[in-house]
Amino acid sequence: MKDAVNYTNEMVSDMVARYQANPTMETVEALAEEFNKPVKSVIAKLSHQGVYQKQPRLNKAGLPVVRKEELVRIISTQLGFEVESFGKASKLDLLRLSMKLQALQNEQVEATK
Repeated sequence: MKDAVNYTNEMVSDMVARYQANPTMETVEALAEEFNKPVKSVIAKLSHQGVYQKQPRLNKAGLPVVRKEELVRIISTQLGFEVESFGKASKLDLLRLSMKLQALQNEQVEATK
C-alpha cells in the first residue's frame, strides 16, 4: 500500500517559491493556514527542501540575542586585549560597556576628520 502524501509536488513548489520570495515567519504561518497544516510541518517541509532560514531569536526589546561570551569577545576586540574576567559581569553591564566603548571609538574617528 502506498503511503498518503501530505504535500503534493505542486504544493511544495508553491510553498518554496512563496517562501523564497519572502522568507519570514508570517509567510510560514500564511502557508500553514492556506494548506491547513501545522506551522511546524511547513517549517519541516521547507527545511527538507533546503530553503528554510531559521529566524533569529530576539530579546524583549526586539533585538537579536547576544550571549555573554560574545559580548566579552566584542569588548576584548574593542580594547585590543583579552578580558576573560568580564565573564562574571552581568550581561547588561557588558552591553553598556560595549556600547560606551563603541561611542568612544566613534568620537575618536570623528575627531580625526
